[in-house]
Amino acid sequence: MDFSVSMAVYEKDDPEQLTQALDSVIHQGSSPAEIVLVVDGPVGEDLCQLIESKERKISKLKVHWLPNNLGHGEARRIGLEKCSHNIVAIMDSDDISASYRFEKQLNAFDADKNISIVGGQIAEFVDNKDNIVGKRIVPLSDRKIKKCAKSRCPMNQVTVMFKKIDIMNAGGYLHWHHNEDYYLWVRMISKGMKFHNIDETLVYVRINADSYERRGGINYFLSEVRLQRYMYKTGIINVQRYLANSAIRLCVQVLLPNRLRQIFFAKLARKSVTL
Repeated sequence: MDFSVSMAVYEKDDPEQLTQALDSVIHQGSSPAEIVLVVDGPVGEDLCQLIESKERKISKLKVHWLPNNLGHGEARRIGLEKCSHNIVAIMDSDDISASYRFEKQLNAFDADKNISIVGGQIAEFVDNKDNIVGKRIVPLSDRKIKKCAKSRCPMNQVTVMFKKIDIMNAGGYLHWHHNEDYYLWVRMISKGMKFHNIDETLVYVRINADSYERRGGINYFLSEVRLQRYMYKTGIINVQRYLANSAIRLCVQVLLPNRLRQIFFAKLARKSVTL
């Protein structure tokens, strides 16, 4: 089954980390037919040279340069549009895919033709892939995923592989501050599409102290509340769940200082490994 991998790269991305991400995509049990890399706005000389070098050396790598930074939602949307195949996997430019990732996801599609999207678990690491500090565990079955969506994002965005036609039928990636993925899953749920997660670590995700800071602040909170309001208006959650979700997000994203937010995500919102 031929499939595409869609990635986006940004000005502050590290060339060495991008190399590791690309290597993990290429060296798979099931290798993609193409890798679509969207460069979202101007990047530094080192990163530019690396991308141009990789484009010459990797025949399946297709690079699309955007003159201006458009943001995650637009970069995801453009990347998806440029993909040639109906099966598309998402990959971030600083993460590392497990060598069995794509094979297991393709097997899941083969086992159930009704599935629209397949994700899995992530392991979060600091500095190197062996220094795992936490895991974000998501539910496996379609029913449990949709139940989870009422409270929190039920898929690990960086692990997903999906059918392009189904994503486009749900409206595709659209801008929603820090929540483009959750917004897309909610629209897919509204259309009755089928979800599945694999009970294995599919992607190793690089984190640092800034990762927790980015999950807070008034803009992040307002974006989340808007999404909760959308879920309420579309009937996915009731008013009690809407108020409870908003209150929890106010406490975590606005009232908690960054250090306590880090502890919250490490100890409560994640499965702690070494912290």
